[in-house]
Amino acid sequence: MSEAREKLIDVRGLSKTFTTGFFRKKKVQAVKGVTFDVKRGEIFGFLGPNGAGKTTTIKMLTGLIEPSGGDAFLFGQKVPSPKARAKIGFLPENPYVYPYLTPREFVTMCGQLSGMRGKKLDTRTMEVLDSVGIAYAADRQVRRLSKGMLQRTGLAAALVSDPDMLILDEPMSGLDPVGRKEVRDLIFKERDAGRTIFFSTHILSDVEAMCDRVTILRKGEAVVEGEIRTLLRGDVLRTEIKLADLSPEGVAELEKAGFTVAERPGVLYLEVEGETKVSEVLLIALSHEGKVVEVTPKRETLEDLFMRQAL
Repeated sequence: MSEAREKLIDVRGLSKTFTTGFFRKKKVQAVKGVTFDVKRGEIFGFLGPNGAGKTTTIKMLTGLIEPSGGDAFLFGQKVPSPKARAKIGFLPENPYVYPYLTPREFVTMCGQLSGMRGKKLDTRTMEVLDSVGIAYAADRQVRRLSKGMLQRTGLAAALVSDPDMLILDEPMSGLDPVGRKEVRDLIFKERDAGRTIFFSTHILSDVEAMCDRVTILRKGEAVVEGEIRTLLRGDVLRTEIKLADLSPEGVAELEKAGFTVAERPGVLYLEVEGETKVSEVLLIALSHEGKVVEVTPKRETLEDLFMRQAL
């Protein structure tokens, strides 16, 4: 990602401390000096286990709560900034929609709050409801919708004002696999249309498949930040080997050489660290007339990185 791109989000040492307890004397530091940036036109993933500080950071970015320290800028404007906020569409983790409104009415209301009016708003409302796959239920009361349909309604509301950037907190929440794919496709479509996407999620496969860059939080601190392709260098962590028709003598020789052989339906299974010892396993197996069914190198995934750094 080119460094010359404009920073739409610029966070510098952002912190948030809450006071809790009956006498409001206990302090909990939810976010501790977090620094990152999001550049125009990219899909940026914001990761971390529950309680890491993701939602608190997003609330500070959107002006819903005030930081205890540090600075945050949206579109070059220091947060909170009504001018900058008008350029973003926001989907909270658990969007609340008035239960007796319909998706059409709720999205229209959100458009009106953004200054939209008349036929343009009516047309745009149906466009975004269609794009998130809920136009067929546009006039059904929200209290009769599933959680996934409610999530789509919230996403439509975030899109209605045609914002420059989307900030999405767990956008896949409540969606089935088909719904998740549709939202992923929608995010790619919005990025291709020139929109910048910032989203938090716990679904690591989505981040690995979609994001240009990520930041991982742990206990309120940013522990990893960078481009996906740089963070996941492609090193082989382990290699899985499946063998068939190997004689007892061959199994004994492998075990004598220090390999653990496990029986699985129809095959013998071994796992070796890295890939340097693969040839040794195969030589022993072939010398005892064994058949090589499968050799699968396992490279580092975002889940491996996440488990190593965030927990």
